[in-house]
Amino acid sequence: MIRDGIRLATTDEEKEAVYRFRYDVYVDEMGRYGEAADHANRRLVEPEDASARIWYAAEDGAVVATQRISWGGDAPFSERLIEHYQLEPFLKELAPETLAVGERGMVTPRMRGSDVFFRLGQESASFTEEKRIQLVFGACEPHLLGLYLGQGCRTFAKKNINSAEAGYLIPIVTVVEDVEYLRRIGSPMAAVTKDYGDDARIPDCVERLIDSTSVMSQRLSSPGRYLGEVHQALGELAENRLSALDGLSEEEAERVLGKSNIIRCAAGDRVLKQGGVARNMFVVLDGTFEVRVDGELVRVFSPGDVFGEMAFLLERPRSADVYAATDGRILSLSEGTLRKAIASDSEVAAQLLLNVSKMLCYRVLQSSG
Repeated sequence: MIRDGIRLATTDEEKEAVYRFRYDVYVDEMGRYGEAADHANRRLVEPEDASARIWYAAEDGAVVATQRISWGGDAPFSERLIEHYQLEPFLKELAPETLAVGERGMVTPRMRGSDVFFRLGQESASFTEEKRIQLVFGACEPHLLGLYLGQGCRTFAKKNINSAEAGYLIPIVTVVEDVEYLRRIGSPMAAVTKDYGDDARIPDCVERLIDSTSVMSQRLSSPGRYLGEVHQALGELAENRLSALDGLSEEEAERVLGKSNIIRCAAGDRVLKQGGVARNMFVVLDGTFEVRVDGELVRVFSPGDVFGEMAFLLERPRSADVYAATDGRILSLSEGTLRKAIASDSEVAAQLLLNVSKMLCYRVLQSSG
């Protein structure tokens, strides 16, 4: 039996418990990494595990949370990590031991929303502090982007990740010792991050290499600028074309857009993965997007259209893949913000849901005509 608490997995027994927990979460629950998994032994182990540091939290002898850190000081980054997280420009200017990649973070369903993953992160942060790692790279799904940006992560990549197993991911990076930035954005991490003062190690190349233009966050933008971007895109719709925000005042629209993000997509990006469990909704701001079920084209979305609404309304997995047919932008609406509006902001929620209902009706009429 593995030991309870939060610790680094060092024994074969501890690592095997983590691999089996990954299988339960990723393969059984989320339907991911089926091709890479060892189904006979119900475990998910990857090449990076051989040199990475794996932390886990255990309760009653069972793993309840885990995450993996691949550090450039332990071993060279694999080709997958370099390509996936677009590390090459950083490796040209920084020593490998100043960089790390965080992956495979997960929590058992019954403990999601608790502080277990935060406490797990504090343990790995002690390692990051000890080694004076300067940049920690990762990736998240669009529905989690607002959360990570609010904690202090930053977007940096010129293109997002299209993973056959995990779906659409946004690369993010944490500038570990930039406490000033954390305080400026009001991140809760500012209170638990060590302040090195004038001795802080913030790479000179950070501002030059980090490019946040692919993502615009409501949490980190001025309200006027963010709302203006959304209204400008939706204001260019053809006459009599409905949008999700129709009938809402500026103040009401701002509440609906809480924790939302504008994401720039490239042609070919798979924005939604059939079977995915995220339930945020999207509004097309510009570009064209194709809906495919089991590879077959069933619908095309253009500016103003809403998608992802079935998973949100029915609380079920995604029923189709959605691909960007052209370069474009989508507005990712936070599921949490929308559900909060339904519970406590009834007039705004009613108008939003009325708009979505009308759009679905028009969609049915178009498909039947």
